[in-house]
Amino acid sequence: MTRTVSLFAACLLLGAAMPAFAQDEQPKSIPFAGGKLTITETPDQDKILAFNGKELARNYVVFYDRTVELRGNKVVLFAVGNGGNACGTSTVIVWKPKGEALKSVTVGADCGAPPAAATSDTLYFVPYLRPGETADVQSWTPDEGVKLAGEMSFAPQPNTHWGDLESGKLEHPYDLFANADFYAAAQKVLDGKLQDVAMALSVAAEPERTQSGIIYGSGCIPHACGEGNGFFAVDPRAKAVWFAQQTDSSTPDAWPALDGWPAEVRDVMTKAFAE
Repeated sequence: MTRTVSLFAACLLLGAAMPAFAQDEQPKSIPFAGGKLTITETPDQDKILAFNGKELARNYVVFYDRTVELRGNKVVLFAVGNGGNACGTSTVIVWKPKGEALKSVTVGADCGAPPAAATSDTLYFVPYLRPGETADVQSWTPDEGVKLAGEMSFAPQPNTHWGDLESGKLEHPYDLFANADFYAAAQKVLDGKLQDVAMALSVAAEPERTQSGIIYGSGCIPHACGEGNGFFAVDPRAKAVWFAQQTDSSTPDAWPALDGWPAEVRDVMTKAFAE
């Protein structure tokens, strides 16, 4: 299954920026099932989601997403999470079965998942995928709860080549991994370290270019910038890629070995890590 990586990167950035805005703009009280769902803030800036005063969830980010109807049941969705760069929210599902007490469940791992996709009877949670990752797709219904719906693996866009990188718009390092030629070269050079290095490029700015046309950039791990930051460079004309990740020592890990890097690439890597 193929995901468009530029959309993934955009969602990561929006996920970091939207919660603060959304919490200001979204309602703090939602009538539901003869009572009220409320969002209140504590003195330490945590937000509490409650139903008629009974706490359902608590975190730094809590805001109302939307209300959907599944199989005749009204279901309210809230986004809840830690906040922070490139770290989305999980979904708290609230519903009230007929003749039963109000129920809630949280779906989403650490740093969350995209907002649920809703059909007439089911919610689907399709994961964000970093390069090299495989993850579960989950579903939820009022009757069956959370179930495994399938498995999804990262794949680059088919029929994309080195030449596309020279003229294409790059907004995030992950846009490079969407290129099939780049992705194949990265898999070969990193040899099992692809997921680790991709994670170290999660929080990143738009790639830059040297005067000779080499594309490069750096990034960091969500909630851990300054610890294991990542670096990449690619020369589309030479069909060559370089990756590095900071370590506790003064010398970063590098793929391929650092002593074989061109001086120009070593210089921009050193500068990126120094900054």
